[in-house]
Amino acid sequence: MDRLKDKVAVVTGAAQGIGAAYAKGLASQGARVVVCDLVDTSAVVEEINGDGGSAMGVIADVTDDDSLNNLVAEVETNFGPIEILVNNAAIFASIQFKPFTQLSNEEWDAVMRVNARGPFQATKAVLPSMQKNGRGKIINISSGTFLRGAPMFCHYVASKGAVVGQTRALSRELGASNVCVNCIMVGLTESEGVAASKQYDMARSANHNMRVFKRDMMPDDLLGAIYFLASEDSDFISGQCINVDGGALNY
Repeated sequence: MDRLKDKVAVVTGAAQGIGAAYAKGLASQGARVVVCDLVDTSAVVEEINGDGGSAMGVIADVTDDDSLNNLVAEVETNFGPIEILVNNAAIFASIQFKPFTQLSNEEWDAVMRVNARGPFQATKAVLPSMQKNGRGKIINISSGTFLRGAPMFCHYVASKGAVVGQTRALSRELGASNVCVNCIMVGLTESEGVAASKQYDMARSANHNMRVFKRDMMPDDLLGAIYFLASEDSDFISGQCINVDGGALNY
């Protein structure tokens, strides 16, 4: 399909898991995809290119301005100005559930640095490229845990609340640049990390009970919302959060 034909899209945290699904999905719609991560991106890049898509990989740290500026320069040299940014990079699957009283300041800061500051820095780095295009789509990835206040996960929930706040504030600032800023609130999804961790067994059961659709949520379940927010179909929508969780939360 050519819904996003030749649009340049950067997906952070895309070497595996949900981010890889976003990257492959955007490529299937015709986008030229930049697979960005701290680790080797070659497997995802090779799969996209092998399937007839167009992708390049860039190793970059979303918490380092020099790294992000180098990313933008490399993308513009090889693909052209960036039109789509999916702020997906986050610390999640490696987090151990624990009461907030047992969280160290270092644990709190590490999660907030990547999950909250990362999207802020990535957006700031990519914005001039979008302004060259005269348009842009920023898709932030938050979590349904912010809506229901999941326990034993305080730093993660707070970080994803910060993503919602950024979405709303930046939508006001970037409208004059014809840049849409929206957010997807993701339900518990069977990524590699979640599937491999026994600590999510109880959460998985609880989510099944809450959902309208009584099944696991898979990464591909998020792609429709990604396509919509990345495409011209959402050109008059900004500052909004779309909850994708199989109907578990109705607000």
